[in-house]
Amino acid sequence: MKTLSKQTKSVRPQDVEKGWILIDAEGLVVGRVASLIANILRGKTKPSYTPHVDCGDHVIVINAEKVRFTGNKAKDKRYYRHTGHPGGIKETSPEKILEGKFPERVMIKAVERMVPRGPLGRAQMRSLHVFAGTEHPYDGQKPTLLDVASMNSKNKVRV
Repeated sequence: MKTLSKQTKSVRPQDVEKGWILIDAEGLVVGRVASLIANILRGKTKPSYTPHVDCGDHVIVINAEKVRFTGNKAKDKRYYRHTGHPGGIKETSPEKILEGKFPERVMIKAVERMVPRGPLGRAQMRSLHVFAGTEHPYDGQKPTLLDVASMNSKNKVRV
């Protein structure tokens, strides 16, 4: 009879197997899908999770321009940035960004703020691929579709 081991196995970077996951973000709530993506990028959904190793999967997000905010957050929420000059603080709303030239930046920034800062977080963010439309160049990797809307009724905004 095999006994249980009392040792925790740490995965090494060369032993990590990265998969590909496709998420259709149409109608999904930004914060809810961003927290799910951050957990997948970090590898927390795998039993071999190791905090100091990039063991997460690659995540492809399509239809990022069609994400939704609950309540009045699309108009009232503010994103701040600084130009680097004195008095150079700028602000914008998610509504303006989603209507602008790069609507996928709302999703990228939401996920970026949920992964750790530093070299490991930057390496994990390189596994995130966000596209405003439905087309993406990663069909060759055969990504598995993750239906986020069916996981919880609160993940999708009802109109």
